[in-house]
Amino acid sequence: MTFGFAPSSAASLSTSTSAASASRLLEPAEWAAAGIPLLRNPREVVSGLHSRHRPKSATAIVAVLDPDERVRASASFTRRPVPADGWMFRNALLAQLRKVIPHDLRRRTPVRTAVLLYCREGDARWTEEDGAWMWGLRDACTLHGLRCGAYITLTHDGWQVLGEGRGGRRPNTDSAPEPFGLSEAPPLLPRTGGAASEVLLRAAAR
Repeated sequence: MTFGFAPSSAASLSTSTSAASASRLLEPAEWAAAGIPLLRNPREVVSGLHSRHRPKSATAIVAVLDPDERVRASASFTRRPVPADGWMFRNALLAQLRKVIPHDLRRRTPVRTAVLLYCREGDARWTEEDGAWMWGLRDACTLHGLRCGAYITLTHDGWQVLGEGRGGRRPNTDSAPEPFGLSEAPPLLPRTGGAASEVLLRAAAR
């Protein structure tokens, strides 16, 4: 006869939750293989979003670009200091997209692209938090009828398009906002509608 201790239900739930969260992220190789469209002028997009939202650390900016790569709508929100989970990130991004732009689910092929700029501490190297944001962005785009576009980090060292190897020193988290590019379209006013549940993130569209 052997004696032992059966794991508690709470411990089992914690383990399964951690495993699920770990599966809701994308590795750099998976992201690169997903065929994410390249930005023609990433610095212009980054500078425009930086000027619009003036992000601080832990701020995420989701933007929708038209086929000419002009920003048609954007929203920013602050991530709470809790473990990264792609599913929760997906819900927060989807809630913001629903506020600022109509969905394109009736189209056979998406014509607009969503990109995500995340301002964080650390350097430009990929982290599991980045992987969770990538998973969330891809899933939110699918549910809103958009093409999944670039995921960009903004740190003290500058900006970096993950999976592409393109980046620059300015703007960064410490630099002053630059003037809006003349090619940018004015942002759409946020749409009002039903209240979305914000369990993980405190979100505020600008």
